[in-house]
Amino acid sequence: MNRTAKAQVQARLLVLICLGSLAAVSAALIEQHVFGVRPCPWCVLQRLEFLLIALVAGLGWAVHRVRPARMLAFALLFVLGVCGVASAYYQHEVASQMASCAMTLADRILTTFQLETAVPPLFMVTASCSEASQYRLLGMSYEIWSGALFSATLLLALIGLRKR
Repeated sequence: MNRTAKAQVQARLLVLICLGSLAAVSAALIEQHVFGVRPCPWCVLQRLEFLLIALVAGLGWAVHRVRPARMLAFALLFVLGVCGVASAYYQHEVASQMASCAMTLADRILTTFQLETAVPPLFMVTASCSEASQYRLLGMSYEIWSGALFSATLLLALIGLRKR
């Protein structure tokens, strides 16, 4: 595969990652505001992570003709994907067992950046982690779905970073 063809494939991967992340946030907002699914701090933190992934992927696409910038975008997407998988795993294994998520890392990040007051429809926490863990989509909890999408981001980032 020549460099131009590889750059086009990588550009498509960046668009796919961006659109997938925006779709995840859109689905979460629809679930919350239409179907009454209430998010916990870890749910909201994952929304932020998806938005950061979409931003990095979008910027990477915008500069996809510059190879170092494109590769930096894929490297950052890999790191953000790892962070997303870690937060989904933590939410599923630890936070969902807690009665309150107050003062967890997710709660501290949201408080530090004042996201709840800045954009309440997107970042307002309205449930505890144990309450949020009870919601299901097609039989699986939402953090499992998030973890799967973060894993897909990791895989696509690795494909984008491939040498050949």
